[in-house]
Amino acid sequence: MADPRIIDVTLDERTIIWRSADIEQERRIAIFDLIEENSFAPARDYPDGYAGPYRIALTVQEGRLGLEIKREDDSHLETLILGLARFRRPIKDYFAICDSYFQAIRNATPQAIETIDMARRGIHDEAARLLMERLEGKIAIDFATARRLFTLICVLHIKA
Repeated sequence: MADPRIIDVTLDERTIIWRSADIEQERRIAIFDLIEENSFAPARDYPDGYAGPYRIALTVQEGRLGLEIKREDDSHLETLILGLARFRRPIKDYFAICDSYFQAIRNATPQAIETIDMARRGIHDEAARLLMERLEGKIAIDFATARRLFTLICVLHIKA
C-alpha cells in the first residue's frame, strides 16, 4: 500500500559549523512540521513496488544537494543530487531577511515585524516553487513540503 510521505529527516551535521538559537528553532519547527504533514512521492518505480513511507537525509557538498531516500526500515533506495547554483540568491536573500526579522522581533513595532515577515514569506515561497520545479520528474512534493525542505537546505548552508 502506498504511503507517499516523509517519516524522518536528518541533516548532515558535519556541514553545519554553527547556528544561532533562532536558526536552531527554525530547523526544529521545519522538521516537526515536515514530519507532521507532507507529500513526498519519488517518481522512480522501485523494483519491489515500495511506495513509502520514506526517511530522507540531506547533505550539501561542493555546491550540490544530496537527498538520500530510504525505506521505513532505513535501507537505501536512491540518492538524488541537485545542483544548487539557482538557489544561491534565494538562500542569501532568505538569510538576510531572516536576520532582519530576528532583530525586529526583539525591538521593532508590530507593523515593522509584519512588513519584514511578508518579505520573508515572499522569498520563501519563491524558493519553494523553484525547488518544486527542480524536483519535477524526480519527486512529487506539495508546496508546504517544498517550503520546509527549503528551510532545511538553508540550515545546511550556515558556515559561521
